[in-house]
Parts: sequence; structure tokens; C-alpha cells
Amino acid sequence: MPSVPLLDRRLLFVTGKGGVGKTSVASALGLLAAGQGRRTLVCEVDAKGNLADFYGLGPLSFSGTKVRDRLYAMSMDTEESLKEYMSLQLRVPLLARLGPLARTFDFVANAAPGVKEILTVGKFTYEVKEDNYDLVVVDASATGHVVGQLASPVAISELVSVGVVRSQTEWMIDILTDPRQTGVVVVTAPEEMPVTESLELVERLRGETDIDVASVVVNRVLPELFSHGEEEIFGRLRATEVTAQLVDAVGPGVHRVLDGAQLAVDMRRGSVPHLERLRGGLPEGIPVLYVPYLFHRSHGTRATHRIAEFLGEELL
Repeated sequence: MPSVPLLDRRLLFVTGKGGVGKTSVASALGLLAAGQGRRTLVCEVDAKGNLADFYGLGPLSFSGTKVRDRLYAMSMDTEESLKEYMSLQLRVPLLARLGPLARTFDFVANAAPGVKEILTVGKFTYEVKEDNYDLVVVDASATGHVVGQLASPVAISELVSVGVVRSQTEWMIDILTDPRQTGVVVVTAPEEMPVTESLELVERLRGETDIDVASVVVNRVLPELFSHGEEEIFGRLRATEVTAQLVDAVGPGVHRVLDGAQLAVDMRRGSVPHLERLRGGLPEGIPVLYVPYLFHRSHGTRATHRIAEFLGEELL
């Protein structure tokens, strides 16, 4: 099947090792999609997350907050998801709180792994099923938990052979396993541990689920400062006698400028082997997108817009 353009899908799960910028990428993808005319929902799975910061908003809720035209953001709440499910699917009246039922739910959810996960995944797939949005972008769990989360509908389906629960998981699985609709975006950085975890995650997703890996996004890629010819000139400037002449002409700050440039060159060179290992280790056909290092605050509306611009250029 031909590859589906990333933003033409209906549901994207954005994941990655903690600290690599998955929330940055998720929020930017939502902004980019909305800017292209798609009605978009960006969902935060971790209640302690900071998705709101990337849009310059106050605390997010389960009901969703309008960010701008065609763009909405929400924070996942499994109890609210259960209430919504019971109201819409089982016709149970929507209560202010579930009371004893909520306590029963907590007991069952803790005793039966997969229950909270399926309420989370079920919320997102439901929004797709009902065509409430053109695209749902999920700021998903980090690499250590996302596979179990995505595999939960299949796990529950295998445990329950008949009934309402079985029928509900069937349509979720249909959406999740359709590469025209659903994909996982793995965010990484050009460093040893993030690359290692990303390659392991891609292998697990392909081996333990039937959900398509839509793309790998490499965040914080340092730019190449000098061309080959410029690098020779820079090398000559670093020579002791030339540097001394520059100090005489410009001032002692020349040392700091040259040291900073050398550090950037060394860091760029140090990242190249990790990028090569990533590209060489990924299965053929998985697109790799690159987001350059931002030399300013890494989150907030300014950063979100900049990352959206870079991703837009990569997706052309």
C-alpha cells in the first residue's frame, strides 16, 4: 500500500523517550494541521504534562479548549472517559461523579491491566469514528508505556469473546490497524540513548502491534555551520598567530566567539554517528523528518510555531 501523507491520516500517536521533545512535536503537528485547514484535536495523555504551555493556555480539561481556528486541545481523564462512554454507549445517565462506581472502576482498573489504557485509546478512536475532527494528535505515553497502551484493545478483545466490550474493541482495532487512518510518530534526538530507545520502540511496535509507524522525527539537530571551504578558513582563524591579530583588531571577545563556533562544530560532528545509526537501523520506507535545534526557549507559542514551520518544510 502506498505511504499515506502524515497529516492526511486521522489519528497520530506521538511518542518518544522522555525529554526528546515529543510534546513539542505533537503541539506543532496540531498547529500545522489546523493551519492547513484541518479541524484538529491535540490530546495530552499525562495529566501532569505541559501541553498547555506550548499553546500559551491555562490548564487543559477533558472537555477541550479552543486554541485557535480549527485547533483544540484537551487533557485525558480516564474517569471522565468512563462517564462519557457509559452515557454514549450504555445509555447510563451522565452523573456529576460516578461515586461508588468510580471506586469500583479504580479497583477493576488496577486489578486488570489494560482497562485504563483502553478508555484512553477508546476516547481518541471514538473522536475519529464520529468524524468530530479531521485529525486527532495524541501526545502519548513515553516509550516504556506506549506499546501496552496501543495494544490494549487487542488484549481486551482476546480476553472477551462476546458482548458489548468485544464489539467496542472491534471498531477500535479497525481504526488503529488501518494505516490510512492511524500512525505512530516516534520522536528522538541525535544522541546515543534516544536513538537506541527509538530503534527498540519501532521494532516493538512492528512486532507486538499492527499499528503503522508513520514517521520518525529527529529533534534538536544542530546545523552544519561551515561548508568545506569555510571550515578551512575557520581552521586558519583558530591558528594562534591569526587569533592574536584578531584580538588586537577586534578585542578579547574573539576567543569566546571562536570557542563557541568550535563547540558547535564538535557537537554537530558528535551527532553524525547517531544519525547514521538511526537511518541504518530503521526498516525501509519509514520517513525521517528533521527539526533543527532551537537556540531559544524550547517551549511556548514561539517554539511551537517555529517547529511547525520546520515540519511543514520537511513534509513538502
